Amino acid sequence: MTMTEFSEGLSRSKTVLIPFGSLEEHGPHLPLATDTLEAYEVCRKAADLTPLFVAPPVHYGNCRSSACHPGTVSISTATLKMLFKDIVRSLRGQGLKNFVALSGHAGGAHCMALQDAGEELIAEYSDIEIAVVTEFQLARDEGRGLIETPGDCHAGEIETSRILHSHPHLVKGSAPREFPSFPAGLLVRDKRRFWPGGVWGDPGKASAEKGSLLEELVVRKLVELVKALEACRENN
Repeated sequence: MTMTEFSEGLSRSKTVLIPFGSLEEHGPHLPLATDTLEAYEVCRKAADLTPLFVAPPVHYGNCRSSACHPGTVSISTATLKMLFKDIVRSLRGQGLKNFVALSGHAGGAHCMALQDAGEELIAEYSDIEIAVVTEFQLARDEGRGLIETPGDCHAGEIETSRILHSHPHLVKGSAPREFPSFPAGLLVRDKRRFWPGGVWGDPGKASAEKGSLLEELVVRKLVELVKALEACRENN
């Protein structure tokens, strides 16, 4: 996109999707950029359905449970918050008013950092609207009928299906099912001791067809969220 195209785009939309991903292990079979690939793909396809901007993805996130696995590169929650806030402030200065942070990574601290940043931004500026959501949240309810594995959440049936659909050339074989169990309440240094394979679910039940249906569902729910956010702006 050129600066001229950006200016022209503002006449059609004041909404921008900001995809947040991570550089994080996803078992022995999926790429480290899985979360980023998923989020960016969904944002691109949402933009085909309704006028909006898609920002370049943020490739790094806060990853705690997988911090000891090879390939995971984590940033602090403070850095993540400042990235989101700085991006929104700059885009607001360029004329955008509605901001959706879509995270492909669903780590608890990661998501809370984005939510905290969003809350601080809407307190700072009265002329913007912000939504913070994960792909998992968008697909959680309606996607249950598609997924056979209870508790599947990381590099398992869901994410393997998604990448088999969108980037099949990046799926390198499969991986055993795994359901780690961390000690309740205890903070552990060697997290890989309790989660050796880096999978949380069953990759063996994945398929490209499931991935296509899941992606379509997330895109549809994301567009619904965008329209709800834009309605808030119009009503204020």
